[in-house]
Amino acid sequence: MKQKIKQILSHYHNKKINDKDLIPSAVLVPLFYTQGEYHLLFTERSGGLNFHQGEACFPGGIRQPGDASLADAALRETEEEIGLARKDVEILGELDDAITVTSGCVISPFVAFIPYPYPFNINPDEVEQIFSIPLSVLMDKKNFKQEYITINGQTFPVYFYEYQGHIVWGATAYIVKQFIELLQQQGL
Repeated sequence: MKQKIKQILSHYHNKKINDKDLIPSAVLVPLFYTQGEYHLLFTERSGGLNFHQGEACFPGGIRQPGDASLADAALRETEEEIGLARKDVEILGELDDAITVTSGCVISPFVAFIPYPYPFNINPDEVEQIFSIPLSVLMDKKNFKQEYITINGQTFPVYFYEYQGHIVWGATAYIVKQFIELLQQQGL
């Protein structure tokens, strides 16, 4: 399945958002295989951060001047947040950019295969905990909800996935939804 996902993403033309008012950032969408099933790895953000405290998200962050690319930013941030070394990451492809309304970032998501189990080293200043959700759970429509919010007179859909007390929502859920739909369109 890993090779099939890599093939799907290599043929996918992701949509980029070029808006100079948004802050360029990137996340890794870590995919791993364990106990006969593929999972996505998430982090829960530390309560001491400026934005999105306590929210479930993918590891990543704002592109810094020293980052050669957005993928490099995602790899650097992932290593800083959870100790996942870039040499242990296989980037499979890139999904559509997503916007965070509250923090004004445009996120470039990079799907990557990672080894598991792995000796993660969580940075407590940035991450409260890591957890995973099986792809089968994310593909099950009963675990998905959609609501609408209005910000500055504009209405936006907001997506939610719930699993074992974890709620994945907002831009992270948008990225998950896009990834799941892409896989389902290809018969996975």
